[in-house]
Formats: sequence, C-alpha cells, structure tokens
Amino acid sequence: MKKIGVFTSGGDAPGMNACIRAVVRSCIYHKLQVYGILRGYNGMISGDIKELTSHSVSNIIQRGGTILKSARSEEFKTKEGRAKAYEQLQKHGIEGLVAIGGNGTFTGAELFHAEFGIPIVGVPGTIDNDLYGTDYTLGFDTAVNTALEALDKIRDTADSHDRVFFVEVMGRDSGYIAMECGIGGGAELVLIPERDDSIDNVIHTLREGFNRSKTSSIIVVAEGEEIGNANSIARLVKNKLKHLDIRVTTLGHIQRGGSPSGYDRTLGSRLGLGAVEGLLNNLTNVMAGMVNNQLTYTPFGDTIRKKKHINEDLMRLVHILSV
Repeated sequence: MKKIGVFTSGGDAPGMNACIRAVVRSCIYHKLQVYGILRGYNGMISGDIKELTSHSVSNIIQRGGTILKSARSEEFKTKEGRAKAYEQLQKHGIEGLVAIGGNGTFTGAELFHAEFGIPIVGVPGTIDNDLYGTDYTLGFDTAVNTALEALDKIRDTADSHDRVFFVEVMGRDSGYIAMECGIGGGAELVLIPERDDSIDNVIHTLREGFNRSKTSSIIVVAEGEEIGNANSIARLVKNKLKHLDIRVTTLGHIQRGGSPSGYDRTLGSRLGLGAVEGLLNNLTNVMAGMVNNQLTYTPFGDTIRKKKHINEDLMRLVHILSV
C-alpha cells in the first residue's frame, strides 16, 4: 500500500483534526502518500481530493471541527453513487481509507468494502460515545466538559432564584453525555433512553428534594429520552407541581464545537496512528478503538449492530449522590 485517503463524515466532533494530523504524519513516517477527501462521501463522489503534507496539518491539533469538512451523503446510499466514489479513488491511486465518523459512516464503509474490496479502517468520531468497541469516542470528553461549564452557570441562577432547571444535552439515542454531566454537575436526576423513566418518578424526586429543604434542582435530560424532550417533560411536571418555578435550557450544538480537551487530542492522535498501521497490517472493515486504554480493532458489523450499554454503577451513583 502506497496511497491512503482520509475523510471525516457525519457530525463533526472535537478531536477530529488531531486524528487527521496523526493520520497524515503517520503516513509520512511510513513513507506513504496521503490524500484528504473533502466533505466525506460527497467529496469522494465528486473527486474533491487533495494530497496532504506535514505542513497541511500544522497548527490544527487545538482546533475544533474538521479541516476536511463533513457532510452526510444521500448519493452514496445508492449503488451508482458508490461506483462514482470508487472511480475517483482509482483515479487518484488510493488503495486504502481511514474513515473518521460514527455509525452512519461505518455503515457506508462496510457496504463500500463489500462491493469494491477497498480496505477501510474507521476511527470513532462522535460526541455521543455510542459506538461499541471503544470506551470513548472522539469528542465525547470535550462535549461533556462544554456541557458541564454550562451546567455550572445554570446552577448559579437556579440557586439564586430557587428554580428547577431541565437541561437537555445531546447524545442522539445514547445517555452517556447526560450521565457524565449529571454526575459531574451534581444533578438531582438524569433522564436517559437506556433506562425506564417516568414523569411520576421525576415528580417524586423533586418532592423528596424539597422535603429535605432543597431550594433548587437540576435535571439533565438526554435528547433521546423516551418520555419526551426537556420542554415536554417540564410542562408535564409543571401541571402537577404548579408552585415550582421551572425553566428549560437546551444546550444544542455548542456541545459539538470548541477546542478539544487534552484527552480528545491524545485519543485522536492514538487512533489516527492505529488506523494507518491497521491498514499496513492488512486489517480492513474494522474500527480502531480504545478499550481499557489499549488499542483494539472491532469489526464494523459489531460496531454498527451491537449495543453499547451504560454502566449500571454510574446510574446508581447519580441516585446516591442526589440525596
């Protein structure tokens, strides 16, 4: 293998640039040419591909987002679109790919490899931390710290005005961000899709807290929570506890941006090198991840289809520490 392509796809995540940098410099170290594919699968189809040098990735490790841009591609979901993408890779002589993204990225990569046989190693780039085969995904640590900074500020206002705040955080169908924020932010309750929650339990928790002379509360809601979003839950609670002063804050996309944490910079660097060396060791259709601080490779099929479970000890911890 002499030429490798790297691209980012799906939602951006802090640490992606650190990973791109590591891929490029690892390729140079191993005497490979490396090409950046802009805007994910869309750029692969249109041939928006350029050779990268060590200078191309200078001064990017501290930047959020992705210098290669990112997009979701409807055309790549078609066989014709994938054929166009393969033609462009052939045109540039690209023999292997590093795909930085999440579930959708790896689903496309698995199908692309099945049809055209090009070796692909993935890197888990998503703030949701919802991919099986790695303890942490790129961007998760930064997203939690960003959300915690907001929670700390909301807590000041909640305490000053004796208010209840419902704070909605991102995570798609995963409650990892909500759980970590709930523990680190001292929340009275965390609502996540992995657990059976109810409005009655929310009301009970708030009543118990105020019976213990609590004057304010923070409830963290994961965006994928099954009983509703933060606004709908707050309305239902207000109907039952009309005396409470309730506010809702949805943190939104601020969690996806910003300079990556030290952990995400190191994680991106380790996984970038792991992806390149995985390709050189003839691995394909796998995701490079970290399990117990060790580099591992998990088949795309497992990464895509197996469920990553929330640690039960974390859920128990939230309950105990909210007393």
